Amino acid sequence: MRIFGISLYVIIALFFAVHAVRTQQNMYWLLILFLFPGLGSVVYFFVIYLPSLRQSRGARAATRAISQFVDPNRAVREARTDFDRAPTVAHRMRLAAALLDAGNAAEALEHYQTAASGPFSSDPALLLGLARAQFANGNVAAAQDALEKLFAADPLARRQPEPALLYARTLAAIGAPGARSAFEIALASARLAVQPDEADRQRARELYAEIVHDARHWPRHAREHNSEWLQRAQTALSR
Repeated sequence: MRIFGISLYVIIALFFAVHAVRTQQNMYWLLILFLFPGLGSVVYFFVIYLPSLRQSRGARAATRAISQFVDPNRAVREARTDFDRAPTVAHRMRLAAALLDAGNAAEALEHYQTAASGPFSSDPALLLGLARAQFANGNVAAAQDALEKLFAADPLARRQPEPALLYARTLAAIGAPGARSAFEIALASARLAVQPDEADRQRARELYAEIVHDARHWPRHAREHNSEWLQRAQTALSR
């Protein structure tokens, strides 16, 4: 049993040593882990490993999911309180995003439109939020216009997964001829099927599901023209 206990300490220390090397921690951590495998592992866990775990995208996504389940209105309530105290553009956008995520697309759109009427009308985050709210409210043409303004203000956004896919969905919804190439850009830039992080894979599944859901409302010629990307989305969901 004593040998087993010592081996367990060494295995744990090796695990944290690998983590230290992969995350480029100071090399003195390796010395601590190997000289004092038990105590060193405990110290490394609380000082380095646990904080880094909390900062990971997967951990943040899990925390948000748990918070949403326990108190689904918390994000909206806190955002609304901050906005009431200080009605800044940043607080208005935060409230609009919380409302949109909570399913209140109509009120979210009101806040985004008010924010867009001011000096921050070309802010990329604002334009993306505005496009999301417009699309959620069924105003596809306005969403397309907002996204094109976003791409003009920030050309790199055209190859970022969320705005690129939203743009493809807007084009498909109105049967625009550029939808096919827009889907190709969106799916290629995101590499949705091979995301290493669980939170990213979940977002990929959500995006594929959105494509399949939207396709039910596309005109017939739009479904035929974009049948390849629709089939890819359905295949990815089936996996």
